[in-house]
Amino acid sequence: MHIRPITELNAPGLEDYSRLTDVALRRVLEPAGGLYLAESPKVIARAIAAGHVPRSVLLQQKWLDDVAPLLEPFPDVPVFVGDEAVLEQLTGYHMHRGALASMHRPPLASVADTISDGSRIVVLEDIVDHTNVGAIFRAVAGIGADAVLVGPRCADPLYRRSVRVSMGTVLQVPWTRMPSWAGGIADVKSAGFHVAALALTDDAVPLDEFSARNHDKLAIVMGAEGDGLSRTAIRSADTVVVIPMKHGVDSLNVASASAVALWELRRR
Repeated sequence: MHIRPITELNAPGLEDYSRLTDVALRRVLEPAGGLYLAESPKVIARAIAAGHVPRSVLLQQKWLDDVAPLLEPFPDVPVFVGDEAVLEQLTGYHMHRGALASMHRPPLASVADTISDGSRIVVLEDIVDHTNVGAIFRAVAGIGADAVLVGPRCADPLYRRSVRVSMGTVLQVPWTRMPSWAGGIADVKSAGFHVAALALTDDAVPLDEFSARNHDKLAIVMGAEGDGLSRTAIRSADTVVVIPMKHGVDSLNVASASAVALWELRRR
């Protein structure tokens, strides 16, 4: 490995990891700079297994043996090594997961290519909480949907917190961003998917009743925290579906709702 001990915090290459508590900087650095940050040896391993290429790695000396096998194909990638206090000063938080890697973002596929082989897909509109995005991807991976489409204003699945909450499954599940809502949904329908929107409307069909219809190809659409799906998204759906609730509760958190819906609507 190309090991580089950290002797000064402003050394070239360390800018990918500095000021990680600054949300505005992260949002500029990660998507616009063509990078994202993978946190922990497990997530780094999943990123590399998905074909993503590291630009550099940051870790404590004690984690070298865990990361070394992952970097064998990348002998020229710099591995920045520092003690706990130095890394906390650099990143702004305690690196209890052992390692960070600055990864090059792969180019996104088209909507049509991403869903071409799927029978169950998830479509996310305007979900802005990175924790919820990560949790939805974990449900998708665990329960078995085939792909995720994120709307133009949806939070970034490769944002560090999304990747961490998903346990790295955002690196396993095929996904892409729709350039526009209308165009993306048109591609979904052209591919033969029945579009089911999870929303609270007077004409919504209970989830168990809808599940009995057992559509061959199904797109499950979920919306923003608080407001739910927009009127545009609801109008674009073939069916509006609701999870029946009790005790005066009208709905679940969107991540919880995704797991319930995915399980009930799984391909049988």
